[in-house]
Amino acid sequence: ATDLGSFRAFLPGDAPGFTNYRDVIGDPNVPFPRFMMNTIIIVGSIVLLGVLVNSMAAFALARARFRGQGLMIGVLVALIIVPLESLVIPLLLMVNRVGWIDSYHVQIIPFVAHPFSIFLFYQFFTKLPKDLDDAARCDGASFFQIYWRVVMPLSLPVIATVAILQSLEYWNSFLWPLMVTRGPEFRPLSVAMAQYFGRDPRVWGDIMAFSVMTSLPILVLYFAFQRWFIQSVVGSAVKG
Repeated sequence: ATDLGSFRAFLPGDAPGFTNYRDVIGDPNVPFPRFMMNTIIIVGSIVLLGVLVNSMAAFALARARFRGQGLMIGVLVALIIVPLESLVIPLLLMVNRVGWIDSYHVQIIPFVAHPFSIFLFYQFFTKLPKDLDDAARCDGASFFQIYWRVVMPLSLPVIATVAILQSLEYWNSFLWPLMVTRGPEFRPLSVAMAQYFGRDPRVWGDIMAFSVMTSLPILVLYFAFQRWFIQSVVGSAVKG
């Protein structure tokens, strides 16, 4: 074994290969494929439901007119700065009371509504010309049809941005899954990584392989949606 404090630790000691990857995937004590599937289910559900719910809430704030609208927007902005750590205890008591501990939905439902995502959608929707709504309304479109058939097809940049940001946030989520899961059946990769790192003896090649396979899906997601992500950032800068 090479001392990690020496320069030799940064040099390949053996011929490159995929032995460590096979060891990680085939380890019966830490079922990596199960953890990966759990993470994909959890993050995918949060992103898909979040895009729908947050965009609908933002569209109502941007287009509808009702009493207390300004107050709701102010509360929304205030909620962005509230950290999850300040909410975990009451939230844990709530989900424990309804029997959601150690399940998928305890890791999905509390995080579908996302204040920052609503704010991003709201900012984007307010920049869209209201003439589009008027034209669609003249053609007989309802409020929901304007949202679904007119506004959402134009919102690919902000949808990609929200999807990437939420995926990053919940792919790396650690504290909440650690508190609400008890075993590998519903546990995501972030918690499994800590469990894998804490084993004795530590096999650094396996740990690095675990880390690489954990990071790859997020990199693939970013490269798949980077065109719309960059378009959203550039568009926001120009409009600002």
